[in-house]
Amino acid sequence: MHQSIRFKKGIVLTLLLCGMINALSAFAQNNRVQTGIEVLKESHFRILQGKRVGLITNPTGVDNNLQSTIDILHEAPNVQLVALYGPEHGVRGDVHAGDQIDSFTDPNTGVPVFSLYGATRKPDKEMLKGVDLLVYDIQDIGCRSYTYISTLYLAMQAAAENDIDFVVLDRPNPLGGLKVEGNLVEEGFFSFVSQLKIPYIYGLTCGELAEMINGEGMIPQPCKLTVVKMKKWRRKMNFEDTGLHWVPTSPHIPFAHSASFYPASGILGELGYLSIGVGYTLPFELFAAEWIHAEEFARALNAKRLPGIIFRPIHLKPYYAVGQGNNLQGVQIFLTNFAKARLSDIQFHVMEAAAELYPDHKVFEKAPENRFDMFDKVCGSSLIRQEFSKHHRFDDIRTHWTKDEESFRKQSKKYYLYH
Repeated sequence: MHQSIRFKKGIVLTLLLCGMINALSAFAQNNRVQTGIEVLKESHFRILQGKRVGLITNPTGVDNNLQSTIDILHEAPNVQLVALYGPEHGVRGDVHAGDQIDSFTDPNTGVPVFSLYGATRKPDKEMLKGVDLLVYDIQDIGCRSYTYISTLYLAMQAAAENDIDFVVLDRPNPLGGLKVEGNLVEEGFFSFVSQLKIPYIYGLTCGELAEMINGEGMIPQPCKLTVVKMKKWRRKMNFEDTGLHWVPTSPHIPFAHSASFYPASGILGELGYLSIGVGYTLPFELFAAEWIHAEEFARALNAKRLPGIIFRPIHLKPYYAVGQGNNLQGVQIFLTNFAKARLSDIQFHVMEAAAELYPDHKVFEKAPENRFDMFDKVCGSSLIRQEFSKHHRFDDIRTHWTKDEESFRKQSKKYYLYH
């Protein structure tokens, strides 16, 4: 008798749990952000109907079920996909950072693929021959030195010059839409890693940035731009809040949280002065060298009491890149309060602490000089390096690093597509 009651209770509990799981799953599905490609599908590809389409994309161009935008447009009725264009890392994402890419034919669709990270970075007339409309669908990471937005900028320019419509299928900024950090790029320092006059962290989606490029005259003539807006995205969202799957945007941004660490260490990483975790299992999440003492370094950095940030001592042996095969010590970064944390400042605090604790290893006295040019380009200014190198103190550059943030926030608000 008792066993029968317990058995029935067990069935009821199981059914309740299954119901709760299904309800939670349905809630998650209903509240998942719909990216531009999802909204385009819902419209039955109306704006592409009867057009010969060129698609700028990579593996991150997928719908909510991880189907490639390439395949979706290739199979879409009354849409003719006639060309593919690959940014840095290629259409299939199999190319190492900085390596040039050749053009080829996509084996899955038979569509020609043109490289935008080889001899040509802006689509030329030959590449655009027979194209009525360009579509851009790439997941960005919200940092100026990440080159996909440079490809966006140059492609918009090419579209304007060749009287071709330009469509951005919008995607979330994984850093949200509230963080703005760093100075604007200064004259003489525009490059493919600092192509636009925007802060290092700019707090816009790629669709909003495209609107700003057009609206602020960043290209000689505006292109005929359409942004296919997302549904359910809000500025306060991190990527984890979107309910979307993360597809690695490049080999060293394997997870959504990797995007948060890229601006925390990427500038310093240009110097090859110490390991930032590239070549280990924590790309962009740490700082380490043979001459650092982990516990001492962590104490010094934690003593700064940086809002929303804790440093943990770490010992490691990188598999490749800086420090390959050597026993290194350093710190791993933990973001305990993302909203309060100043991401890009972290590397400057690390440089300062290293100079204080290990004066024989001051960054600009030991880093190779042939790396200074890239450091300056990523900073968008040589003043950051020149002023910091005098005393190796963050306070000497803080004002310059932050001077444009408030004015950019105000300027960029008129291009917000989301609240």
